[in-house]
Amino acid sequence: MPTPRIRTVLLALTLVAVPTASVAHAAAEPPAASSAAGTTVAAATGLDDPAKKDIAMQIVSSAENSSLDWKAQYGYIEDIGDGRGYTAGIIGFCSGTGDMLDLVELYTQRKPGNPLATYLPALRAVDGTDSHEGLDPGFTAAWKQAAKDSAFKTAQNDERDRVYFNPAVNRGKQDGLGTLGQFAYYDAIVMHGDGGDSTSFSNIRKRALAEAKSPAQGGNQTTYLHAFLDARVWAMKQEEAHEDTSRVDTAQRVFLNKGNLNLDPPLDWKVYGDSFHIG
Repeated sequence: MPTPRIRTVLLALTLVAVPTASVAHAAAEPPAASSAAGTTVAAATGLDDPAKKDIAMQIVSSAENSSLDWKAQYGYIEDIGDGRGYTAGIIGFCSGTGDMLDLVELYTQRKPGNPLATYLPALRAVDGTDSHEGLDPGFTAAWKQAAKDSAFKTAQNDERDRVYFNPAVNRGKQDGLGTLGQFAYYDAIVMHGDGGDSTSFSNIRKRALAEAKSPAQGGNQTTYLHAFLDARVWAMKQEEAHEDTSRVDTAQRVFLNKGNLNLDPPLDWKVYGDSFHIG
């Protein structure tokens, strides 16, 4: 789940990112197309390839929801006691960190009068806190009702891409990382956000770069990724709610140790003691 973040920093990061398609659009795109001259136009490479993106969503869901069925999580909502208020949806949008507010504002802009629209004043008031004031007792039921609406599902997909997926993939490509490295960035920004605190994604990356050069700087990809995962583990241990580092130790590190830089199936990993497999 994301940590508190500075929304203006996120906006600045996403403004420089090259947008990729949302899940709904990406799934409809062919892997490659032929031009009139008979040459082949390259498909998306890396984590933004539709098949790899789905794998990424399954792996994150294994940690966030103990399930590979990420598409069943649009209606998920609970307070997990981590100081961020309600955590909900496919990526763990939080009432206390601003991303849930952004999501409901987008949904309401697209579909006024939706079940969550009346809670916008309360979401603005509790932003930055773990308070439920103005949200209880009806907010969780309203969220689950909204999750039946395809427009709300699309809004969740779009905000996931704008705030987390696109920035992570683009930063990973700029650093010369392959699919696994891009996923390591994505999982980090999902949990830690990209605010100004020492455990934010950007500062985890800076910590890694102090230990190893990125491939874009002429470094070895495997060496750099070990440094990044070490920095990620350090960041997780700074917070009690994230001190279990198995989503790195028995998942991402397993793929890296096997040399699976392209995140190719079959994939086997464990998170919080539970075993998962993608064939």
